Amino acid sequence: MNVLIVGATGLIGASLRRMLMQRQHHVVAAQRSAPSDGGAWVAIDMAQARGDDWHRVLADVDVVVNCVGIFRERPGQTFKELHHLGPVRLFDACAARGIRRVVQVSALGADEAAETGYHLSKRAADTHLLSLPLNAVVAQPSLVFSLAGASSRALLTLASLPVVPLPAGGRQQIQPIAIDDLAAALVALVEDEPLLPARFGRRVAMVGPEPVSYGDYLQGLRAGLGLAPAKTVTLPSGLMRMAALLGDGLGKRWPKLLLDSESWKMLQRGNCGDASAITLLLGRSPRAVASFVEPACADAARYQALLGWLLPIARSSLALVWIVTAIVSVFVYPVDSSFDLLARTGVPEAWRPAALHGAAALDLLFGAAILFGPRRARWRPWLWRAQAGLIVFYTAVITWFLPEFWAHPYGPLLKNLPMLALIGIVAWLEPEHKQ
Repeated sequence: MNVLIVGATGLIGASLRRMLMQRQHHVVAAQRSAPSDGGAWVAIDMAQARGDDWHRVLADVDVVVNCVGIFRERPGQTFKELHHLGPVRLFDACAARGIRRVVQVSALGADEAAETGYHLSKRAADTHLLSLPLNAVVAQPSLVFSLAGASSRALLTLASLPVVPLPAGGRQQIQPIAIDDLAAALVALVEDEPLLPARFGRRVAMVGPEPVSYGDYLQGLRAGLGLAPAKTVTLPSGLMRMAALLGDGLGKRWPKLLLDSESWKMLQRGNCGDASAITLLLGRSPRAVASFVEPACADAARYQALLGWLLPIARSSLALVWIVTAIVSVFVYPVDSSFDLLARTGVPEAWRPAALHGAAALDLLFGAAILFGPRRARWRPWLWRAQAGLIVFYTAVITWFLPEFWAHPYGPLLKNLPMLALIGIVAWLEPEHKQ
């Protein structure tokens, strides 16, 4: 069949596209830019496309799957345009052209009890689609797990903490589904499972085999990583509400931030459904949480999860060392003692104030650049090299002029060795360094 996937570069769309191509379907990606693998595609923007645009794209198409979805709004990408109005224009064009089948990837919770903008916009498009004279079905996934997904990686990082924080005790009920199960069920819908509408209707819950609490989900992910069960700490609801409000503001600058008021409402509501339909589509029960992380991937997933919180700690520790050193040098340690040390290293008297304050300013600059510098800046690798170079320079000068510091009981020079090692580790592990 000729299948058009709208939003084929997203987590769900990309998995579905690969699986359909493996089954020898001709798949066309409808999106703003070409797929990285060079597959068939047409350039179109869901928010901007109108009826005539879709009529052109839909020529010779048998099945349309809409996988477009955003978690948070940003300029030019709103729930109204991407979840509601854009899909409505697509569905109307499908009805006009007599498309054989339309599959809408919506969300579990996009129903009569929907409260959030995310769910309400999805529900509006779903309702319109099912009102049209089309062979259409609405797939409603619960929380989707994928090692390639940003939200799943964040949850794995959270699950790998020594003490796992649970919002309001972590009793919220969810029914997560593995991405390969979801994609396989969507393939069955694309290929038109004939028993589905008669037995389950045209809205299909895409869920795991059974509900689990949010806390048990994190412990299950932890087990999949090969880690022992963790102790937990409860985050009170009031604290979560304040954090969600903070996320509302920060999310405008950092769109990948997961917690905001809407996501907190969705978690509190829960996210569960009947697994009978997806069991029919798959011909088996969907995978349980315990098998989400496959054994062959467990080591790599564990290292990535641990680095999710260890690397920020290492980076922040380095920044703190530079910043505190700058403050101590100028405001805490006796200036006369600093000048005496500079004199012993051969710095002329007239240059000593500038040397002291210049070194402190450089330390402060390093600390601020680590914390606030753009992670993808081209100069980022040089930041780590400059720090290492400065430490090596200081160590060499002190070794030559003040060798007694090597015998100091607090080891001020010996501590430069783990500092250099930590700088090297952080520099190597930063994703930007490997690009």
